[in-house]
Amino acid sequence: MQFHHHGYVSADPRVLPAEGLGVDRADELPDEMDVLIVGSGPAGMLLAAQMSQYPHISTRIIEKRDGRLVLGQADGIQPRSVETFQAFGFAERITAEAYNIGWMNFWGPNPENPREIVRTSRTADYAYDICEFPHLIVNQARVLDYFAEAAADGPGRIRPDYGVEFTGLTVHEHGEYPVEVQVRHLAGDRAGEERTIRAKYVVGCDGARSGVREAIGRTHVGGISAHAWGVMDVLVNTDFPDWRTKCAINSAAGNILHIPREGGYLSRMYIDLGEVAADDDHRVRQTPIEEIIRRANEILFPYAIDVKQVAWHSVYEVGHRVTDGFDDVIDGSGRTPHVFLTGDACHTHSAKAGQGMNVSMQDGFNLGWKLGSVLSGLAPEALLATYGAERRPVAQQLIDFDKEWSSLMARKPEEISDPNELATYYLATAEFPSGFMTQYTASMITGSDAHQSLAGGFPLGKRFKSAEVVRVGDGNVVHLGHHAQADGRFRVYAFGDRTGAGLDAWAEAAAPVFARFTPTDADTDAVFDVKAIYQQPYEELEVTTAPPLFQPQTGPLGLTDWEKVYAAGPSKWCETDIFAARELSRDGVVVLVRPDQYVAAILPLDAVDELASHLEGLLLPAS
Repeated sequence: MQFHHHGYVSADPRVLPAEGLGVDRADELPDEMDVLIVGSGPAGMLLAAQMSQYPHISTRIIEKRDGRLVLGQADGIQPRSVETFQAFGFAERITAEAYNIGWMNFWGPNPENPREIVRTSRTADYAYDICEFPHLIVNQARVLDYFAEAAADGPGRIRPDYGVEFTGLTVHEHGEYPVEVQVRHLAGDRAGEERTIRAKYVVGCDGARSGVREAIGRTHVGGISAHAWGVMDVLVNTDFPDWRTKCAINSAAGNILHIPREGGYLSRMYIDLGEVAADDDHRVRQTPIEEIIRRANEILFPYAIDVKQVAWHSVYEVGHRVTDGFDDVIDGSGRTPHVFLTGDACHTHSAKAGQGMNVSMQDGFNLGWKLGSVLSGLAPEALLATYGAERRPVAQQLIDFDKEWSSLMARKPEEISDPNELATYYLATAEFPSGFMTQYTASMITGSDAHQSLAGGFPLGKRFKSAEVVRVGDGNVVHLGHHAQADGRFRVYAFGDRTGAGLDAWAEAAAPVFARFTPTDADTDAVFDVKAIYQQPYEELEVTTAPPLFQPQTGPLGLTDWEKVYAAGPSKWCETDIFAARELSRDGVVVLVRPDQYVAAILPLDAVDELASHLEGLLLPAS
């Protein structure tokens, strides 16, 4: 973690100095703003944390609740989300309080007595086979708390405006603040007051019953399946041996997805309530908790649970819907969007795949840096159209996956020919639920795959997969990707040729290209965080001999950054050779990574003109 570059810091270094509008943030919701976020769910709070890194952009977040979320319904945290938490600075802290899913066990009918269940397989969870981050369970409310902290401690000092309800909006064709928004104050001195505010951009993070979605005329496409599930967070005593292990349980009486929760005692159970009659009219949602518990015990036989406390419970029918558009632009209109939808406002599905909160956060991560880049003058408005183009296909993939997973979970024993089929599917599809299947296609952001062979382990359009290297300045072994913070900057990883001479020549040629898109009054690495990775072992390198591009002097004191130069050569400090691990060309390669950690371009060291051309299609020349 780097700090002191603006002067000596003795307090918590995670609390960044306030800048811009964060220095004297208005307590009252203003009449005009650049970005209005509606809803403080996972997408909204991540977006607020990201926008806090742009303190000169006026951003507010409104929430009709009168305070923080106390009890969240979502709890599954996939490895990609933990990687995202790393970028926002709280992965280690939230991991310490979460439940780490190490195993997924499967139970089925006992062949000798089908009324009873027996364990059919023990399966190690997929997380550490895919990446260095764990698969966690933690209350959604705590996730929101951490993002709220990041937003409040960022330079923009963004805090939710609680007790403010969105009631409608109108998008005008012209004007500096073209989105006219109607809100109602529900709490405080202004309770009951209705008013109109204006924004350049509005983001609907307001859930499955989104008022923002309704206001822009977008509709959910899809339906509800004729199958109901009860879900409960419970504290129990039990003789079921896998109570602290994630389990998929199939029995003659129905199915359970059992997920231990954080804290060592709490667990969540999704209990199969069976098919729903066509004329049910949602009456199944009134199923009492006593009946849900009875069904759970029937499925678990010969084991039983003695429920001591129910922290929360609900009944739902599985729905699979994706919105017909993720912004307010009707195809062919020719204008750029001003209203966006994220999370449940644009895609809903079952909870059993553990995807809702995770995909919602990636919606916010995708949109945040784009809004920040456009509003700060770094990129053209056309960049905003890529949000819907990139995220809607991801949502559709999620719906398709969840339909398959939900169908498998709801089967009856007589419909299962292979008792290991569910376990096999769980592991075979692990890359998707872990969050690493997303791959953005060619656009103004993602370049040509003509040079993909130079970096086979960094697929174009997929998230940058980190690996260990040695930091030359201090000899520490670190994960190369973990240095990337959610600060809106592009990452440029320049992997050297065999001697390093080609990398040094690239740095000299590329420096003016990066300067072309960096404001003259900003640090030289304010837009592009450029890292050098030499093939040589750490012992053979001196950081002070690297080109100036890799030794920028930043901050008001002009201090040299010693953390831009890395060694890939294996040594007693680091067994990993990132060139071998990520299939990198020994002739060198440059990997450009977006602020949300996805690979945008792969280029040889001698393609500086091609690098310049790619950036010209994405960014605006700096003033």
